[in-house]
Amino acid sequence: MIETSTILPVFDVQAIRKEFPILKREVKGKPLVYFDNAATSQKPQVVIDTISNYYSFYNANIHRGIHSLAEEATAAFENTRLTVQEFLGASSTEEIIFTRGTTESINLVAQTWGRQNVRKGDEILISAMEHHSNIVPWQILCEEKEAVLKVIPVQDNGELDFNAFKNLLSNKTKLVAIAHASNALGTINPIKEMIKEAHNAGAVVLVDGAQSTVHLDIDVEDFDCDFFAFSGHKIYAPSGIGILYGKKALLESMPVFQGGGEMISEVSFEKTTYNDLPYKYEAGTPNIADTIALKTALDFIQFKGKEAIRYHENLLLEYATAQLKSIPGVRIIGEAREKVSLVSFVVEKIHPQDIGIILDNQGVAVRTGHHCAQPLMARFNIPGTVRASFAMYNTIDEIDTMISGLHKAIKILS
Repeated sequence: MIETSTILPVFDVQAIRKEFPILKREVKGKPLVYFDNAATSQKPQVVIDTISNYYSFYNANIHRGIHSLAEEATAAFENTRLTVQEFLGASSTEEIIFTRGTTESINLVAQTWGRQNVRKGDEILISAMEHHSNIVPWQILCEEKEAVLKVIPVQDNGELDFNAFKNLLSNKTKLVAIAHASNALGTINPIKEMIKEAHNAGAVVLVDGAQSTVHLDIDVEDFDCDFFAFSGHKIYAPSGIGILYGKKALLESMPVFQGGGEMISEVSFEKTTYNDLPYKYEAGTPNIADTIALKTALDFIQFKGKEAIRYHENLLLEYATAQLKSIPGVRIIGEAREKVSLVSFVVEKIHPQDIGIILDNQGVAVRTGHHCAQPLMARFNIPGTVRASFAMYNTIDEIDTMISGLHKAIKILS
């Protein structure tokens, strides 16, 4: 479980719930219980208002306009970059690249740094718990470059085999791409130690922070990672906005990703020169409104207090885990010592999808299936799991509703 200090600010979950308008709705005649936060989080009213205000009062394209609306939009857009820099502990806004999400961030690195640096016989190291977004781009690159993709095994409790990881590292390892936290198991990986080992072997490290950024304190300089990626929609911000952090020297050395407006300095039919960081990797008109709203979401989290949120979510995880373990036939998949607030489970002789349908009839939204982690499901010899993932606005009472619904599902389906 996630460690927290003993002195915490007051955390009023009922007051917080009032700030998320969707939590007032019903599903199938029952109050909504939203436990699919690892897929996407709900949005507080302040984030929704930010989007509405942008389109209502200062909608304009950014950076190149000299009129008032363009200047206001540009200032708000770039203020988000500064907030992200501070949120991640980066040294410069030049290291913060706006993308559509974690997937695009990883693909950007694969198609630029990867194509430039990976050669025949080189090795890329990932883990058996990766999301498909941190598998497929590297498979494509390895196939193109005749490189080798190697996989860190996962132990029965859902933790990576750290000794196996160290043994897989060699002078052929060019890149380690690793999830900070598993979207399917909740496992928190020891990325700081892994980064140190990888760097000692001469490898570059990309951290997939899609599942960790909303829960854990992120300090990319302390981690010493070379790249870090996350998505806005998992951190109370809109979809369609993501972040790639990269060390400045690496970003400067990499080729461009896409061509178009904004990423250029000068264009002629004979030659094009490219813009400075971070705009070198931001071709075309960006997702302005949702980028501005990302700042609102990050400010919202900081105001509520990450440590207090983490403590609350950890209580939910502990309670849900204990309740699930008390039900005959239920088996939790992934019992790592350090987890984010996510629990995956299977029920003996019942398909996860059937459980999910009956829970939905009780108003409980969970995720069922392989969670874009098919190799991990194969590792545990299961078709998928039921996944309940918790956010700052969830409650113990909601977990009781899920457990009651699960008892009903088992009774109906057994």
